[in-house]
Amino acid sequence: MNNLKYERIIDHIMDALERILKALNHEEPDRVPSFELSIDNFDICKHFGEEYVFQGIVKSFSDTYDLYKGDTDLLTKTILMATETKGYMKNLMKRHLGLYKKIGIDFAVVPFTGYILFPKFCNKTFFTDEYGRIFDLRKNPTDNMDLAYYKDGAFKNFEEYEAAPPLEPDNPRREKYFKAMKKYEKDSQGKIYVMPSIWGLFEPTWQAFGFTNFCKLLTRSAEIKKVFDDRGKFAIEILKLFIEWGETGALLIFDDYGYKMGPLMNPKNYKKYVFPWLNQICKISHKAGLKVILHSCGDTFLLFEDLIKAGIDAIHPIEPTTANPEYNIFKLYEKYKDKITFIGNVSPQDLAEKSTEFIQDYTKKLIKVLAPGGGFILSSGHSINPAVKLENFLAMYEILNKFGKYPIKIP
Repeated sequence: MNNLKYERIIDHIMDALERILKALNHEEPDRVPSFELSIDNFDICKHFGEEYVFQGIVKSFSDTYDLYKGDTDLLTKTILMATETKGYMKNLMKRHLGLYKKIGIDFAVVPFTGYILFPKFCNKTFFTDEYGRIFDLRKNPTDNMDLAYYKDGAFKNFEEYEAAPPLEPDNPRREKYFKAMKKYEKDSQGKIYVMPSIWGLFEPTWQAFGFTNFCKLLTRSAEIKKVFDDRGKFAIEILKLFIEWGETGALLIFDDYGYKMGPLMNPKNYKKYVFPWLNQICKISHKAGLKVILHSCGDTFLLFEDLIKAGIDAIHPIEPTTANPEYNIFKLYEKYKDKITFIGNVSPQDLAEKSTEFIQDYTKKLIKVLAPGGGFILSSGHSINPAVKLENFLAMYEILNKFGKYPIKIP
């Protein structure tokens, strides 16, 4: 398998967005759609002749910091200005979306809140995003890939949070990136759909304080409600901007609610602080004709009914390595197959460690069991990390191309 050559089966009966919407509506498209949250893997980039999307960011921050002799205000201003130029955005989209298009993946996401694209403060080796989350910029020790790792929260208490500038939904930077991504989508002539995405309420809230300080804040109901409500209002305003700018497909929300052993927060608190806003997001989206996809890692078994009631159309990835045997994509499908679309869930750990034959068999099982009738999109069980083996990644998509056409016929 080391010399495995990947050949995409070209079949454009449907364009990417139509294919995805069919699946989300529990109808059979021409073939099973595909998705990856991110691809952070040099071998895959090299195989398809594309540069890794964020490679060079570590050196860029460090060199600019040294050039300005530690002036972080000037560093931040320069980074923001440089990453808003048409040339930068064009190159970013080519690196990111060009890889997906070459692989044949139907949709990718571009985040419009927080993380790398929306820094608030930049330093030599880290940045703080608009939510108040601090990310280290460093190289992956095994292959020198430039990555951003969550480090800590900028706020130690509610008072520090209140003293910080509020989130700005109408930041013109967002519209520039939206237009750049939609131009790439249009130029692809239907080969890829680029979905806008946002961070939700829970994950950027606890990360902005750090988990210990967040847990302390949970004991002060009025204050934690204020923070969650701020995040909820911000998400709604961003969604309204997407609609105003002409989005017609879907919205993806990043918001990890669980870990390996269960929810990260008491389900009662999700119901009290988070899900009312999630419900509003779904209502506004559906009124505008948009679908809503939730990405949540970990075991969300105890929250699953509430997520469906909130109006989520699809969930990614039903993480396959949790400790709960009931949190299983096949078991959940049997119970909820008519209520929600499943996106997933070939384990990144298996893609890194298991045999190619194992990956082929598991991918085939996903398609055979979950794809008939629509309501399924193939993806890894989170994202493609640097440890994933090229031959296993290619095997997953070869199986999709071979067995993913409708009607599904797998013995």
